[in-house]
Amino acid sequence: MAKAKTNHYRTLFISDLHLGSKAAQADLILDFLKMNDADTIFLVGDIIDGWRLRSGWYWPQSHNDVVQKLLRKARKGTKMVYIPGNHDEFARQFVKLSFGGIEILRKTTHIAADGKKFLIMHGDEFDLVVRNARWLAYFGDWAYDFAIFINMQFNFIRRKLGFPYWSFSAWAKLKVKNAVNFIGSFETALADEARKVGADGIICGHIHHAAIRDIDGIRYMNTGDFVESCTAIAEHEDGRMEILYWHNHLALTIPKPALHVLDDMKEDDVGEVAA
Repeated sequence: MAKAKTNHYRTLFISDLHLGSKAAQADLILDFLKMNDADTIFLVGDIIDGWRLRSGWYWPQSHNDVVQKLLRKARKGTKMVYIPGNHDEFARQFVKLSFGGIEILRKTTHIAADGKKFLIMHGDEFDLVVRNARWLAYFGDWAYDFAIFINMQFNFIRRKLGFPYWSFSAWAKLKVKNAVNFIGSFETALADEARKVGADGIICGHIHHAAIRDIDGIRYMNTGDFVESCTAIAEHEDGRMEILYWHNHLALTIPKPALHVLDDMKEDDVGEVAA
């Protein structure tokens, strides 16, 4: 079978991979990185889940393959910037250093092809629970992991019955009033921060809720995550921004129009990963 065509973008923004967690979709991430390339890739936080690794080591080969794939892209000339989040805050001690061609920054700005300026940060700085009640953040994270585990079992049965993937936590975020209020407050706070630094918009992660929308004249963009929704943001050559929803024939069916569907197109990349 012929190799599938690789999509090339000016810039890719991905976050919340949570490598080191059993909830991480490592195979899907690897598929995404194989099938999508860019001049610049921003890793917008929570790439490695240090919280999970502290409580118990979990690092299968597939997670290592993702790291090796990112390093290989950097070696081949892709500009790569890593902005640590709260789950990989251990990397913040290395800010302004470069490892394997990957530059680590606390936050930065990006000038799009159309001249618009975007502030880029993970966003946990504007999560009051993370800032002021760390124990509650840890508890909430444990509860989220439990919900993901239940979701996986539920969707295993759904797949056997021929039904598409359905995310309880994603549904709850849009239905539970407190969750909706939290997302709204978070988005507004990030838009205000972009306005303060004279940016046209902001690109962030953290809340696992992909979005591109205008908030009082500021373009707010969230990359989403690669735990449930498997989303990223791509900048086209003309500066146009787009959410990419990613899935393949073995995994999730996203309950939104998928922009890329991989069907039996996974290439043999063993040699490439090992390089």
